Amino acid sequence: MLGLQWSHVDLKAGTVRLEPNTTKNESARTVYLDDELKAILDKQLDNRRQSGKFSSYVFPGTGVEPTYYFRKSWISGCNGAGIAGKLLNDLRRTAVRNMVRAGIPQAVAMMISAHKTGAVFERYNIVSDQDWKQAAKRNGEFLAEKSGEMVTRLVTLGKQNA
Repeated sequence: MLGLQWSHVDLKAGTVRLEPNTTKNESARTVYLDDELKAILDKQLDNRRQSGKFSSYVFPGTGVEPTYYFRKSWISGCNGAGIAGKLLNDLRRTAVRNMVRAGIPQAVAMMISAHKTGAVFERYNIVSDQDWKQAAKRNGEFLAEKSGEMVTRLVTLGKQNA
């Protein structure tokens, strides 16, 4: 992502095109941006234009070349966001968990997160106590609904036989 160029960003369409030589697993893909991320990138582009130091890179260093060292910025940003000590990979894990919780099919979530195997994807999809509680609640609701349907069917059947 540090070498991402504006020529690969289409803010109107809300997409970023990742080329094979720019991804960890060397597979090209198009990433669709949500409104918040589009707004952030739009502001980044606007800030770069206003600074007079426009670069073809989305994340330039102090000049116009891409930045490759961002440890200090990362630590500062995490501290400012109240998530001190987080690693970049923690965000990938969070994204995977959020997609699963949002009901996004695993195949789609794997494409978005660029996981090629279900086994690796599942290592990122850590199940918490809250997940277990939610599963128990949903299962109980499902069974209660099915039980209600069964009672209705039995009552209806009883009326037909009377």
